[in-house]
Amino acid sequence: MSNPLSSSLTCHASTLVREHYDELLTFFTKRLQSREQAFDVVQETFCRYLSRQPSSSIQNPRAFLYKTATNITIDLFRKEHHTSSPRFVKLDEAEGCPSTAPNQERILAGKEKVQRLSQAIADLPPKCRRVFLLHKVRGKSHREIANILDISHAMVEKHMLKALVRCRQFLDKEPE
Repeated sequence: MSNPLSSSLTCHASTLVREHYDELLTFFTKRLQSREQAFDVVQETFCRYLSRQPSSSIQNPRAFLYKTATNITIDLFRKEHHTSSPRFVKLDEAEGCPSTAPNQERILAGKEKVQRLSQAIADLPPKCRRVFLLHKVRGKSHREIANILDISHAMVEKHMLKALVRCRQFLDKEPE
């Protein structure tokens, strides 16, 4: 003999499927950009709806379906992300991979650039150097520098332009 509660639930579920299946499939196809994945998500959603406790009542079945499908989608993304990007690589597999660390030539070139830039800053006139350092090292605005040094905002801009041009010249200059 069949359980009347079970047949009632199945009848309700089939009505729910008829009412919301296409809507869910369309929505999640757009969201996932894959009809096959959307089909799997929607199918799993209805399976979960059917496997819930019959005694639990749902106030808004449509909202329940969307929330369940969204949770399934999140689980799907997590699973794909976890399997597609390994966190660890075995050392013997990594030996053939190029290193992202800078090589000795790049390190030396960087040190030379820093030395040329330091020289360019040191060769600036004192007030120009002070404006440059207040802005670039201390993070002061042009207006704040004008107030600190008691000069006009335009003069701060002129000093900054002069300093930047001088630094660019030193950086572009070939090392000796």
